[in-house]
Amino acid sequence: MSEERTRDEAVENELKGVPEDMLDDDGAVEELAADEERISVLEEELAEAKQQVLYARAETQNVRRRMEKDVADARAYAATGFARDILSVSDNLSRALDAIPADLREDEKMKGLVAGIEATAREIEKVFGQHGITRIAAMGMPLDPNQHQAMVEIPSDDAEPGTVIQEMQAGYMIKDRLLRPAMVGVARKP
Repeated sequence: MSEERTRDEAVENELKGVPEDMLDDDGAVEELAADEERISVLEEELAEAKQQVLYARAETQNVRRRMEKDVADARAYAATGFARDILSVSDNLSRALDAIPADLREDEKMKGLVAGIEATAREIEKVFGQHGITRIAAMGMPLDPNQHQAMVEIPSDDAEPGTVIQEMQAGYMIKDRLLRPAMVGVARKP
C-alpha cells in the first residue's frame, strides 16, 4: 500500500502546476494527441525536404562540373575545324618544298624563294605547336587503326608485316584527339 500511496503522491506533485480545467477536460488529451500527430507529419515533411535539398545540391554540383568540362573542351578544341582546313595548306607547302630539285635550291635566283617557303612551313609548324597540334608518327611504326589509315599493302622482305613503310599523307592530333589520320602504306609478306 505504501507503494500506491507514493505513486499517487508523485502523480499529484506532477499535476500541481497544471491548470484545473486541463485536468478535467478530455478535449485537452485529444488536442494533445492531434498536436503530436501534426508534429510527426511535420517531422516527416522536414526530413523529405532535407533529402530533396541534398539531391538538388548534388545535381547542381554535377551540372557545374559538366559545364566546366564543356568550357574546357570548347577552349581546347575550338580551332579543330580551322586546323583541319589549314592542314591542306601545310601539305601543299611540304609538296612545294619536296618538288624543288636540288640544283634549283642552290641557284642564287631561287634561294630567296626556297628560304621563304621553308620559313612559312616552319611558322605553320610553330603555330601548330602553340595550339597543341602535333604530327602523328607513322614511318616504321606498327599500324594503329586509331591513328593510321592503311591505303595500300606493299610486299616487303625488309619490314615486319603490319609495319608502316610509306606515308602518303601526314596525320595530326589536336591535344589528345585525332584531327586527321595518317594515310599510310603497310608492309605485307611478299
